[in-house]
Amino acid sequence: MKTFDPQTTIELEAAVFRRLVEHLQSRTDVQNIDMMNLAGFCRNCLSTWMSDAAQAKGLDLSKDDAREIVYGMPFKEWKAKYQTDASPDKQVAFEQNRPKDH
Repeated sequence: MKTFDPQTTIELEAAVFRRLVEHLQSRTDVQNIDMMNLAGFCRNCLSTWMSDAAQAKGLDLSKDDAREIVYGMPFKEWKAKYQTDASPDKQVAFEQNRPKDH
């Protein structure tokens, strides 16, 4: 496995995270429930993980503030513009596959 010095590793990981966030911001057609059902995480998970990481470092970053970073806008605005109703099948699949921390 290729390894890099710690600072380069951090920079690469940060670049990948930024690219992932940009990709998700551009793919407003992809619903969170679809991501949860297929991959076990969604935009809200990323937001929670970011908030948790900040708190672990003693930084104040609320989940709402983290969501705004991940969504590129306030969550309420994203939800009103892009979120669609989940079909009953998707809701059942979510309940069956729901991660324990959701």
